[in-house]
Amino acid sequence: AGGDRPAAKVIFDAAVEVRSPIAYATVIMVVAVLPAFFLDGLTGAFLPPLVVSYLLAVAASMLVALFVTPALSLLLLSRGSREPPLARLLQRGYQLVLAPIVNKPGRALAAGAAGLVVALLGVAMVPLLSQDLAPTFKDTDLLVRLNSAPGTSHPEMTRVTAQASRELRQLPGVRDVGAHVGRAVSSSDQIVGVDSSELWVSVDPSADYGGTVASIREVVGGYPGLDGEVLTYPKKRIDAVLGDAGDGLTVRVYGQDLEVLRSKAEEVRQAVAGVDGTANQQVQRLVEEPTLEIEVDLAKAQQVGIKPGDVRRAAATMLSGIQVGNLFEEQKVFDVVVWGAPQVRSSLTSIRELMVDVPGGGQVRLGEVADVRVKPALSVIRHDNVSRSIDVTASVSGRSLGSVAGDVEAALGNVQFPLEYHAEVLGNATDQQAAQRRTLAIAAIAALVIFLLLQAAFGSWRLATAAFLTLPMALVGGLLAVLATGGVLSLGALVGFVLVLGIAARNLVMLVSHFQHLEREEGEAFGPGLVVRGALERLSPILLTAVATALVLVPLLVLGNVPGQEILQPMAVAVLGGLVTATLLNLFVAPALYLRFGSNAERRLNAAQ
Repeated sequence: AGGDRPAAKVIFDAAVEVRSPIAYATVIMVVAVLPAFFLDGLTGAFLPPLVVSYLLAVAASMLVALFVTPALSLLLLSRGSREPPLARLLQRGYQLVLAPIVNKPGRALAAGAAGLVVALLGVAMVPLLSQDLAPTFKDTDLLVRLNSAPGTSHPEMTRVTAQASRELRQLPGVRDVGAHVGRAVSSSDQIVGVDSSELWVSVDPSADYGGTVASIREVVGGYPGLDGEVLTYPKKRIDAVLGDAGDGLTVRVYGQDLEVLRSKAEEVRQAVAGVDGTANQQVQRLVEEPTLEIEVDLAKAQQVGIKPGDVRRAAATMLSGIQVGNLFEEQKVFDVVVWGAPQVRSSLTSIRELMVDVPGGGQVRLGEVADVRVKPALSVIRHDNVSRSIDVTASVSGRSLGSVAGDVEAALGNVQFPLEYHAEVLGNATDQQAAQRRTLAIAAIAALVIFLLLQAAFGSWRLATAAFLTLPMALVGGLLAVLATGGVLSLGALVGFVLVLGIAARNLVMLVSHFQHLEREEGEAFGPGLVVRGALERLSPILLTAVATALVLVPLLVLGNVPGQEILQPMAVAVLGGLVTATLLNLFVAPALYLRFGSNAERRLNAAQ
């Protein structure tokens, strides 16, 4: 304003001034999100596509800033422009607050120290957040899985499933219920028996989603002896593709003798219970069912001249059946099976009365040559690596799964196992430990690269160090907002933190670069006057960025956590909270830090020029 330079020259010089800072800030934003591409599991599946979209948006915004905005400025500002009244009002108020801070060295140092303290406070708040990076989509079609004890008959499972269907259909908010038991023989996508069933429950879109789901869970949990699970179809597909790692820890005990396995599993449970961060320690329940056992008495069988194999074959034929041929009729094949009549196998007495042929002629009762009894037997015998196994499970809270797994492995070293018996922490925990170490290593490399980029942008190690240490301050507001709304670090909140960090880094680089430009290009002497002038000139862009971003996200916050906003609503909470501390960082802490650490850098830049 008031100059004699052509508008094109002014716009060109302004574009050249911001070219390098924008490039550095963009590269910093790219490096900050690169570790997302090295994550595993559920986060590694969801986050990279979001990061790719973010990077494309950052690249597009840089092109707009470098090429489109100067062109529009040339078209719309060629006749000059004046500072808007609101901007002048904000600048006067900002100057009244900033000038006393930077004019006194003690206050400037206190402002910089406050930024460092707030940044450390943000780091200290991270352990207070509970992690749930799996987005819970509010799908109106729910899947209910019911699993009974192995060996449950098809009629019994059908009866239970039909009763559950009737109860669910009567709940307010439930629109439709469908069910099936077992699986199709040739076209099923899963392997289950007739002791398993699935119910598809449709929730009315106008109903209270949370209350309806809670009622469904209450009904499903009201069937003792059945393992019930309520989940959405997206959750089912996620579990099918990625595996349901869960937030718990599993220790598998290997061996051969069942009684020894049970004893050692209990010792392992006690060892796991002594590890800080574990709860609900349980030994896997081994389901047993009554089983008919026939044991041949060798002495009595020898007395009547019958072989043990003959006894077993005769009993197996009468009780289980034996295929003796095939019947062909109308191009269909039917198995011909010899089997005892129902009344023959209806009770232990009738089974003991079964007649077994003696090789020399005549018959003998089964009970006279064998012990017929009912005893409990495992309905499912679990093997892993050709060894029997029992799992010991525990939930993890208050600590990371990887750290708890490391302590559990150390505790297992105190449990004495017989030969050919041992225990292992299953892969979910060990894999997560390795993934965490790899992610931390990559994040450390990214942080080092960001620090070097800040040094290259500012030309000062001291400025780069101060900026690097205070950048986490921008996230403190987002962390407080997340804690105030439940304290759950979700995928949306994580994306919001990345966005806030990018905005803060870009504004910080632009602000410091503008300070350096004023001294190097416009001859402004280093001191409080330079800092106040540069901060006033960058006030409007910083505030406009924060306000525009907030206006976009406020509707998402007002709508709340409704279906379709499962990722966007937590992101809005994190961004809106983070914008507050990010703006305070750029407007008050950054000028104070530059006044404290920027002088030597400016002299070196002037000498080099």
